[in-house]
Amino acid sequence: MIETLFPNGPWHYLAGGLLIGTAIGALYLLAGLVGGLSTFFSASLSWVSRLPALHQAKLLESRNWRLAYAAGLVLGGVLFAASLGHFGASTRVPPWLMLAGGLLIGFGARLSDGCTAGHGICGLASLRWPSLVAVVTFLSTAIVVAQLAAHFGVLP
Repeated sequence: MIETLFPNGPWHYLAGGLLIGTAIGALYLLAGLVGGLSTFFSASLSWVSRLPALHQAKLLESRNWRLAYAAGLVLGGVLFAASLGHFGASTRVPPWLMLAGGLLIGFGARLSDGCTAGHGICGLASLRWPSLVAVVTFLSTAIVVAQLAAHFGVLP
């Protein structure tokens, strides 16, 4: 049973969760900032777009730390992959389907005012009811969509 839930063993999932939780807690305790990545895209677009919606004070004031936050996530992933000696990822999902999924996720994240990481990690840790509703909605929708995709032959 445990091999089905954690195909690569439970320890690195546990270590990853502890590192993410520690980083989110440190960001909040040391800087008073709530982590999350979906707002990074809106804040970054404020540098190149003139749309008034992208020039809200909360986006303009937070874009520098959000850029550093996102760069740290990418750098952490690169360093971890380098420590393993490989950068490869493989999937049998067609690129167009991943693009369509990414667009739907981005639209949903903006519609719900946060992404799975923001609501699931930061929002639940802050005991926010809207985040609980968002996480339950994300997960239940993902389970239904994954079952439908598997039914139609799309495998990860």
